[in-house]
Amino acid sequence: MMTTAKPIPAVSFTTARTGASAKPNEMGMRQMQERAYAKRGEQYLLIKSPPASGKSRALMFIALDKLHNQGLQQAIIVVPEKSIGGSFADEPLSKFGFWADWAVKPQWNLCNAPGPEEERVDPSKVRAVGQFLASDDKVLVCTHASFRFAVEQLGIEAFDNRLIAVDEFHHVSASADNKLGSQLGDFIHRDKVHLVAMTGSYFRGDAVPVLMPEDEAKFETVTYTYYEQLNGYEHLKSLNIGYFFYSGRYLGAIEAVLDPSRKTIVHIPSVNSRESTKDKIKEVEEIMEYLGDWKGADPVTGFHLVALPADENGNVRTIKIADLVDDSDQVKRAKVLAALKDPSHKNDRDHVDIIIALGMAKEGFDWIWCEHALTVGYRSSLTEIIQIIGRATRDAPGKEVARFTNLIAEPDASEATVVDAINDTLKAIAASLLMEQVLAPRFNFTPKDNGPLPDFKYEGGYQEGQTNVGFNEERGQFHFEIKGLVTPKSPEATRICAEDLNEVITAFVQDKSALERGLFDGAHVGGETLAEELTQLKMGKIVRDRYPELSGEDQEAVRQHAVAALNLTQKAKQLAGSGGEGGADDEARSNTALIEGVRKFAIEVKDLDIDLIDRINPFEAAYSILAKAMNEGTLKQVAAVIGKRKVSIPYDEARDLAVRALQWKKERGRAPEITSQDPWEKRLAEGVAALAKFTAQKAANG
Repeated sequence: MMTTAKPIPAVSFTTARTGASAKPNEMGMRQMQERAYAKRGEQYLLIKSPPASGKSRALMFIALDKLHNQGLQQAIIVVPEKSIGGSFADEPLSKFGFWADWAVKPQWNLCNAPGPEEERVDPSKVRAVGQFLASDDKVLVCTHASFRFAVEQLGIEAFDNRLIAVDEFHHVSASADNKLGSQLGDFIHRDKVHLVAMTGSYFRGDAVPVLMPEDEAKFETVTYTYYEQLNGYEHLKSLNIGYFFYSGRYLGAIEAVLDPSRKTIVHIPSVNSRESTKDKIKEVEEIMEYLGDWKGADPVTGFHLVALPADENGNVRTIKIADLVDDSDQVKRAKVLAALKDPSHKNDRDHVDIIIALGMAKEGFDWIWCEHALTVGYRSSLTEIIQIIGRATRDAPGKEVARFTNLIAEPDASEATVVDAINDTLKAIAASLLMEQVLAPRFNFTPKDNGPLPDFKYEGGYQEGQTNVGFNEERGQFHFEIKGLVTPKSPEATRICAEDLNEVITAFVQDKSALERGLFDGAHVGGETLAEELTQLKMGKIVRDRYPELSGEDQEAVRQHAVAALNLTQKAKQLAGSGGEGGADDEARSNTALIEGVRKFAIEVKDLDIDLIDRINPFEAAYSILAKAMNEGTLKQVAAVIGKRKVSIPYDEARDLAVRALQWKKERGRAPEITSQDPWEKRLAEGVAALAKFTAQKAANG
């Protein structure tokens, strides 16, 4: 039995189609590349830019300048897997106006060398890196693994006076067991190389930072947002991201979401997941059976040929399906992969119709015609989800709508383990909340009466004494004045507020207890969890744990900026999608540019203060979508189970509440009272009482 007739988009983004992100300057550089090239003199450069924005070519421009004009000997390009090495193949850049061409001698593109993907030492690759360093040639391309082993064997010093460029930088982490991360730390401490780091999703699925704060502070950041990228497209009008619940087997639900008229990548579930039937080959066969009649395989490409049912005029269309799941015949698989990568078909829309993959066709996989990324089962890594969505967000002629759909098994309401099963759902919601943040315009926050920012337009002009909101159309940035906002004091806190709020928000939306209580035990569903418990206590703890070196005032500034960015996006989404109670036109209505919702919110809330923002539950808007998409009985049962799981106030939370209570007393001249009708005042007083109890117990126990 299906639970909904069609997927409901959780995130919808409408583009302005300005064409700016694809328009080259006189040197052949697109908008993002020009911005990165302007910082080419920096020794340490971090480029944060979405998939398909042209990071590979940006690096070519920067590397050529470092080799020709900055005195560096060689450039080493490091990519996570061999398939991505193709992005750094020869490019005739002078043809488009640049002063040099990009060329890599065949023997120095180690990604093209024979052999499997190497997570173990390959002596021939390490030897090749050593030979390259001793040569007069300029550019080498290799995998992260080859580079790691080469550094281990040749030593850090062997790479002095060279550019090391790391693609898909989110694979690196500051964790002690991340070899590449610790090696990059060593390079930074020796300070004899130039580093360029590039990523489309600069956060990891875990809580470990990519770089240690003191190392990260050395990097100059170039940020090009998803908002700028999508708004500057020529063809793509909108992007819809949503989750779709099913009961029973996913193969019975696939017909509700797989439309053979759309170019689609289907990522089937891992064989270890609960969605899998444990027979991946049979799953591919069943998907093809649902689509139509199998007519054999194309002898040249290896693509399956499937005849769709006849249309109303009796016409039968045959579609081509690339199977990247079956790895039993390596020759056949290699043929399919080669056909997909064939550069002569890159701009041929009809080359292939559907790609079915398992653990492949994610980051760095370039199929511009993909309109729909359909993923079965939850993905524990938000980075992986962002990368999969990136497969569908390429701009291509005739492609107006892109979609990402996450097909998720609805937990059985009769199961005793219903709350454990809901974890998949929580992860899907966390991903959509984060994507919303990634797609939103950038927010600049200042205290009230701080003065206008340059290049921002203010509705009715900037007015002293008012709460002003400004917008920079070109950059897709808002300026909000917020009464009572704490401003960051140290350079590090200022950098975090300007560059890293999404990293803080990622940690927050991945906090399971925050998500559970915010969705199912919040005041919006008659529960007891107050918004301030999430925005002040939970977010406060996340900021303290993440940035322990910051002062208390700077930690509060980061907390307020992160909460403001998340909650303004959520309120904007609610306002952009408001205007009815469901129905057939719901998708069209919610598909309004998020920017209009932000503007609407700015007009409605004349006097914006931080207390008001702290009183918004960040998960309220997500719940309203979940309520439409999921079975009502299951939803009620989950809410009931979570609502019952009341726990006494733990010590850390009691201490945090007591600190907030002190601030509350300072502002109002009296202590919060436990008998108060105001729920937050009451909770603060409960926290003070709980802390007193903990202190008394400690004293009694000596």
